[in-house]
Amino acid sequence: MMAAMPNALARFRAVVGVGWVLLGLTAAVYARMKAIPAWAAIPIAAAFLVEFPFYLLPAFAPERLRSPWLLAGTCVVPYLVYSIPTGEFRVGGFVLLAAIALALSFWFAILPRSGIVDLLFLILPVAVFLSKVFETIYLSPIPRLPVAYLGHAMLIRASVTAIVAVRGEPGVEFRFLPSRREWIVGLRWFAILIPLCGIALRALGIAQLRPQPAPPLLALGEIVGIFWMVAMPEEFVFRGLLQQWIERWTSSPVAALILASAVFGCAHLAFHNVFPNWRFAIVAAIFGLCCGMAWRESRSIQASMVTHGLAAALYRVFFV
Repeated sequence: MMAAMPNALARFRAVVGVGWVLLGLTAAVYARMKAIPAWAAIPIAAAFLVEFPFYLLPAFAPERLRSPWLLAGTCVVPYLVYSIPTGEFRVGGFVLLAAIALALSFWFAILPRSGIVDLLFLILPVAVFLSKVFETIYLSPIPRLPVAYLGHAMLIRASVTAIVAVRGEPGVEFRFLPSRREWIVGLRWFAILIPLCGIALRALGIAQLRPQPAPPLLALGEIVGIFWMVAMPEEFVFRGLLQQWIERWTSSPVAALILASAVFGCAHLAFHNVFPNWRFAIVAAIFGLCCGMAWRESRSIQASMVTHGLAAALYRVFFV
């Protein structure tokens, strides 16, 4: 383990370096396209660049943030980096963000390990996300500039780090790149998912095609973002943790698959800003069943991430 750690850190530094270059170029192009002034673009880009290594760390060396105080501190730094220079710092927003960070970071350090404690922890980040509280904390200096994504990234990696490093969950691996076998399993269940969800979308009358597909560059950005900002964290929670834990508690893989998929469907009740969106929740539950089967076959969230990411990207590119 000690011999592998330097290699992991070396890979981590290399990925951070390459990522910073790509993110910096993307930010520069985006700012130019949207005519965002430098006084706003530079601090916001800097905040995302600061968040990027923290987002990667759970996949390379989560033990580096095992200290709850250190983990909580890293959660508020990107906010300060962008909010102070742009004049969007608010004491109330900072206090609320710090409270969320402390709750995530100290949950498993303070509370005893039990099934109820684990389940309540899963509810916490989901509730924070669905509440849209980050839209009131990460205030944008420019209209329609989605700075709240900074909070979403923080929420994902803080939750994952708390599970992997503070609690210590050996049954799930937060890893960005699937193996060859995981790609094969994920693609197989993606091929099964497409007709099933297609029939459900049509039968429920919620399939609305775009007048034309998203442009290629935008589609590529959607795919990358969906894989690593949506599919991977959602699969970590719903398949890697929830389905695995239910299977462990009930000794029934079938019950775990059905219950985790049902919860996944319910988590999409507010889709398209319609609540309760029961029709889409049904489709999401079917979607979850296929992702759950990919996880069962491979016992890794990377396989279900392939199924999830490809299907979600296909929907975003071709449907409204």
